[in-house]
Amino acid sequence: MRFTEGLHDVPMTAVRPDLSPLDGRYIRLEPLTEALLPELWRVIGQPSVFAGGFGGGAAGLRDTEPGFVDWARSYFPWQRGNVYAVFVQGGPYDSHLVGTTSLGDFDLANEHSHLGWTAFDPRVWGTQVNAEAKQLLLRLAFTHGFGRVKIQADAANLRSRAAIERLGARFEGIHRRDRKRPDGSWRDTAVYSILTDEWPEVAASLEQRLERFGAQPVLFRAGGLEASA
Repeated sequence: MRFTEGLHDVPMTAVRPDLSPLDGRYIRLEPLTEALLPELWRVIGQPSVFAGGFGGGAAGLRDTEPGFVDWARSYFPWQRGNVYAVFVQGGPYDSHLVGTTSLGDFDLANEHSHLGWTAFDPRVWGTQVNAEAKQLLLRLAFTHGFGRVKIQADAANLRSRAAIERLGARFEGIHRRDRKRPDGSWRDTAVYSILTDEWPEVAASLEQRLERFGAQPVLFRAGGLEASA
């Protein structure tokens, strides 16, 4: 049994996961490296991705590769989380980079973590990618002893909030005037969470969503049907 320093009477069961690849049926999560950032910019450096609130909203979009790389160095939770690149696994788009997602803000004493910093190529919106990415990271968190995983979105981003709610996450409330957007306006943040006791039900729902795709690999689409969260 591990204990937090200074709190020797309180057992700590949460353990930070190693940053290592995670294999799903349709996607593979690999550690995001700086060498991949130019390719990631070509995938998600699009107005439609930032318009929903990713990266602080439309004003956060960097329209050049060097600008995006510089922004990404400070945006993603490199030190306080596990940052992943998302690749298609199998099918005609095998090994294509299609986005990024992270599990971070590890609070081991309170068994909390945060699933976020997620964005995908619009061509895979509405496919298996978002659901399986969430499945892999939620499973990682709960099998490492975390009791609560937070997922949040700009309160004005109704598409992302709907996607979070479809996961089965519970709405906790709004953090008002939570942070400043790149355009100078203030963002309200809608906060959701999934608790370890709720994970079996959420896991079953995600599995049911993925089973509808059967053996069909990830196929690129002309437009997105589901927002990333």
